[in-house]
Amino acid sequence: MNVAVIPARGGSKRIPHKNIKEFCGKPIIAWSIEVAKQSKLFDHILVSTDDKEIAEVAKSYGAEVPFMRPAEFSNDYAGTTEVMAHAVSWAHEEGLNPDAVCCIYATSVFLTLNDLTKGLEALNSGKWQYSFSVTDFDSSIFRSFKKSSNGGVEMFFPEHFGKRSQDLPIALHDAAQFYWGKPDAWINNLKMFSHHSFPVIIPCWRVQDIDTEDDWKWAEILYKSINSL
Repeated sequence: MNVAVIPARGGSKRIPHKNIKEFCGKPIIAWSIEVAKQSKLFDHILVSTDDKEIAEVAKSYGAEVPFMRPAEFSNDYAGTTEVMAHAVSWAHEEGLNPDAVCCIYATSVFLTLNDLTKGLEALNSGKWQYSFSVTDFDSSIFRSFKKSSNGGVEMFFPEHFGKRSQDLPIALHDAAQFYWGKPDAWINNLKMFSHHSFPVIIPCWRVQDIDTEDDWKWAEILYKSINSL
């Protein structure tokens, strides 16, 4: 049994009502629910929220909202792993006992069926505790620099100054779309960015954080562009 959990709290400050704001014709959370449904990978698609309006929207698109998230997991400091641990613990208490649990962000509008399938295959390909979406940086972090105290610039990695860009290591970062995990990994708050996690690479042109109004506008432009091809 596989379970999807979509965290969607109601207290977004930078983008009010972010998780149910309309994105390209429907509430943004609907895109995550629908790709999870279309994948046919999940026996249950749960939305973890503290907000009744989000709960109603989520249910109208076919997700389950069998509990309301407690306040201690709904503030600005509650991490994703804590929220997932709560949901997985609830599942165990209800006798669901999933083999794998996938966290899908409510803003994962660029997530595809193929991504989710690759993630599950990766999780089951070895003794992995997690598999999650990653992408590479647009520019090499090894050529990055900061403004120094005297007004000039100072490299973070000066030892790489003379190297060709193709000879520098490829640096990856979290693509913030999906995170497959074994139930015990979630419950035990096992760290995601570590040796027991398998990275599933997503092309950088299909990755966009949506944290501000400007991010939102750019994501809509990008989404429309990709889907017009």
